Amino acid sequence: MWYQDEARVGQKGGHAYVWAPIGTRPPMVRDNRHDSVHLLGAICPARGVGAAIIMPAVNSEAMGEHLREISAMVAPGAHALVVCDGAGWHQPGERLRLPDNVSLLRLPPYAPELNPMEIVWAYLRSNMLANLVWDTYDDILAACAKAWRFLTEDPDRIRTIGHRSWASVSG
Repeated sequence: MWYQDEARVGQKGGHAYVWAPIGTRPPMVRDNRHDSVHLLGAICPARGVGAAIIMPAVNSEAMGEHLREISAMVAPGAHALVVCDGAGWHQPGERLRLPDNVSLLRLPPYAPELNPMEIVWAYLRSNMLANLVWDTYDDILAACAKAWRFLTEDPDRIRTIGHRSWASVSG
């Protein structure tokens, strides 16, 4: 099982919670420019691996590229069940062709708590992508790549964040 989702990362970012003495407001930076990228990511907690691409926009073409990236990471002879939300670009058809070793399982509407990738995004934002100002588009790309490497270089981190006891496949 793989879990997939997209996250927008950019100059108009958000703040993360930080420890500070009671009654103080720690200084934080906020950028009002609007450059951003979309990080399409997926994790397989059972194997402790992830696959991601960074795109300027999300659409069926970007999703197709992402599915090909996931397909390349699937264990030889295995088939990936990719859990995703019901976004329009996740609908197989003329615009979105699925690789032979990938199937999609769409979550019910308004159920982000069922997708561990939501926790991955919160984790990466609070640990790697918050309270920063990027000067250029390339800086945003580099920060996303660094954050994803931070996640995927530790398979136990992926297993810990992504494991769901109710979502196991035995065989």
